[in-house]
Amino acid sequence: MNVRLYDTKAQELRDFVPLDPANVTMYVCGPTVQSAPGIHHLRAALVFDLWRRWLERSFGRVTFVRNVTDIDDKVLENATATEPWWALAYRVEQQFARSYAAIGIRPPTYEPRATASIPQMQELIQELIDAGHAYAADGDVYFDVRSWPRYGELTHQSIDAMEPATDADPRGKRDPRDFTLWKGTKPGEPEDASWSSPWGVGRPGWHIECSAMSRRYLGETFDIHGGGIDLRFPHHENELAQSTAAGHAFARYWVHNGLVQVGGQKMSKSLGNHLLAEEILRTHDPLTVRYALAAAHYRSTLEISSTTFDEADAALDRIRTFLTRARRALGDGPVLTAVDVPEAFSAAMNDDLGVPQALAAIHESVRQGNQALDANDTKAVARAAVEVTRMTGILGLNPEDPTWKRAEDSAETAALGALVNELIAQRAHARAGKDWAAADRIRDALTAAGITLEDSAGATHWSVKHD
Repeated sequence: MNVRLYDTKAQELRDFVPLDPANVTMYVCGPTVQSAPGIHHLRAALVFDLWRRWLERSFGRVTFVRNVTDIDDKVLENATATEPWWALAYRVEQQFARSYAAIGIRPPTYEPRATASIPQMQELIQELIDAGHAYAADGDVYFDVRSWPRYGELTHQSIDAMEPATDADPRGKRDPRDFTLWKGTKPGEPEDASWSSPWGVGRPGWHIECSAMSRRYLGETFDIHGGGIDLRFPHHENELAQSTAAGHAFARYWVHNGLVQVGGQKMSKSLGNHLLAEEILRTHDPLTVRYALAAAHYRSTLEISSTTFDEADAALDRIRTFLTRARRALGDGPVLTAVDVPEAFSAAMNDDLGVPQALAAIHESVRQGNQALDANDTKAVARAAVEVTRMTGILGLNPEDPTWKRAEDSAETAALGALVNELIAQRAHARAGKDWAAADRIRDALTAAGITLEDSAGATHWSVKHD
């Protein structure tokens, strides 16, 4: 089965056929680094991390570009006398990077900052002016939406039905829907937030940044453009218009992820339900956070509730417990290298990145593996263990991956292990002396502490129970 994806522009599922079968090209709109990342930023980045992983498995290589918007009205507004805009942008960019890394989101192939591509933006703006699709007025440059008959093709809107563009002062606009390509410097703005240009000192508009950077790093035509569904209009609509008006084929497929809700409402600082990524990561295991954010289909709205992370933790515990039991049962037995992922998993992932169905395939292999353990069928155990390891590895959810092993966790585990093993030894001594009351007291104490014991021939094994 070929990879299929939902193309937002075409409004349908399409077979994915890359320009170069050996190198898929993707551009994803990254963060505007104005303030600390929220959980919705992690969800969006994770969606395209999962797409990237599956496309790499399917085609071998993905050139993945995710930009950083480090110059913007909001960045300037949030700067202070003690933290200039560029320092704020860098600090927040590092917060995003730490949060991404914490849940196993791989760094992009290229991660350009907008401020590093100003010449390329000015070049594209001049091309649009020369082609008659943009005009300069009072130090600003605007895209003339009436000059491009295809404007609105991404979101399937007519120009007259659109709201006026609010991305800049409307001075000099021919049409209120014309959007800004270059913003002339305003009084009070810092001098180092402006660049010289043929149209006067200023800075780029938001939309021109991604068009210029995608062309610089991927060329005039590339495979997939991704981002949140909230970016479809006006940002992606405007990107598409200015790039195609300049004569570029631009993105061949458009992929958008759904939003995040808390308590049935879209996350918003004004509503007081804005969940900061760093706060979530302080109170929940990063692997649990990754599982929870991946569990819903990427195009659906993800509802964060009081049970979201508990459910993810319980699901991971089932996987973790099976892998531990399987490794113990198999010992140094042969690895079944010929085993591949189940067809149900591949079919789910090929069908518009069906991660919920792929997770169901993982848990089915876990179920079969546990049955095989109970039946002492080591060959079936080995097969299930390989399947689970490979499937969770593709999704970045393998609990045995070193990504999730922190130094402090290792030290805590070692200390806990020493204490538990001592109690297990005392219990074994009590049982050997037929002091069943003492043995039961030790077992009950461990159970109350969240430790599960499993007695087998000649040994007792323990694990931490995850609620």
